[in-house]
Amino acid sequence: MTQRLAEAVGPAYVTDDPDVLAARSVDYTGRYRGQASALVRPGSPEEVAAVLRLCRDAGTHVTVQGGRTSLVAGTVPENDDVLLSTERLNAVGEVDVVERRVTVGAGATLATVQRAATDAGLIFGVDLTARDTATVGGMASTNAGGLHTVHYGNMGEQVLGLQVALPDGTCLHRHSAVRSDNTGYDLPALFVGAEGTLGVITGLDLRLHPRPAHRVTAVCGFAHLADLVDAARICRDLDGIAALELIDARVAALTGERLGIPSPVRGDWLLLVELTGDTDQTDRLADLLPRVRSCDAPAVGVDLAAQQRLWRLREAIADVLGVFGPPLKFDVSLPLAGIAGFAATASAVTQQHAPEAIPVLFGHIGDGNLHLNVLRCSTAAEPGLYAAMMKLIADCGGNVSSEHGVGSRKRAYLAMSRGPDDIAAMRTIKTAFDPTGYLNAAVLFDD
Repeated sequence: MTQRLAEAVGPAYVTDDPDVLAARSVDYTGRYRGQASALVRPGSPEEVAAVLRLCRDAGTHVTVQGGRTSLVAGTVPENDDVLLSTERLNAVGEVDVVERRVTVGAGATLATVQRAATDAGLIFGVDLTARDTATVGGMASTNAGGLHTVHYGNMGEQVLGLQVALPDGTCLHRHSAVRSDNTGYDLPALFVGAEGTLGVITGLDLRLHPRPAHRVTAVCGFAHLADLVDAARICRDLDGIAALELIDARVAALTGERLGIPSPVRGDWLLLVELTGDTDQTDRLADLLPRVRSCDAPAVGVDLAAQQRLWRLREAIADVLGVFGPPLKFDVSLPLAGIAGFAATASAVTQQHAPEAIPVLFGHIGDGNLHLNVLRCSTAAEPGLYAAMMKLIADCGGNVSSEHGVGSRKRAYLAMSRGPDDIAAMRTIKTAFDPTGYLNAAVLFDD
């Protein structure tokens, strides 16, 4: 098989070296490992299609890998798979400043796309702290959200067209030069969020946005999570709301202790608010702040340097989470009304299953997309805690996954968020595209 793959993409881009495969078969958190037979790195959509044909005909499973930042073992092989990396599909086309769009390869990192947009005087609407490694193809596959979802929406809302290598080894290119296109099925939407189960995204036409002329940022501290949730409810419907981030003071204490980045305000719960617009937003923020029940004077950033200082706290969270070893991560979507109850019960559930563990909560409260990370959680405690937490999420009216997908880690809990008819319909679509089920077989469905 390795020889045939080498003929398709070139011998320099195929390896079965055990050390390379071992490094590529572990997830971003380091908690989950698999086994692969080869790594192949195609350099064009046609080469991706050729690899898929070879693997399908040989009955070999394929796991697709982008930046490998999945937090739900979405890129971990389970069937001695061929790993198909999109890293060489990293071209970024010329930005169309009139139509505000750009065509990029699926393997381009988020940071690369952001730089291209910035150089053209525009911005890309999705931002993640993993921007230097996350690829836009993988982000589309999981419909990633991020720090500015409350304003610009998820990844799917940035996708104007897609190029996809299908499981049968053919290529699909859905491209339209116009924004309004109602000529049949919305094919790009079918592949966004499909987690690579229906095809391999090889290229994307992405929407860009005007850069706001004015920005103002604030961090507010709250004694009670319910008060913060009320503030978020007020803020999220404001015109110009660009970011609305919840930060648990427990994780802020860690960033202060370990990285020298303390919280700028007092409070057990912190809320980062950012407003943007074509006019100065300072007065709007001043009108907003007296309406929230904060427990300390807010820290406000009007100029760029002050704004960056406030954002450092949120950005530093990713760097401090691994202090106690690989954290156990829960990416959840909750209604605002259920967040305070979830946080309290999640701490109790963690204490019950892993008394030594430290639960910390943060995330994008504007759309209820939160990240619960359990630090210092042993592998022995993980199965019981994971199952209990999934049940709690469902009991609180939430979805078991928000922006990170289902992957293989959450596939057993899909039925908590999707009904049997939903799942049956998804299986029908999967079978139509991939009758033998060889592509990303470990992801999404629990067989």
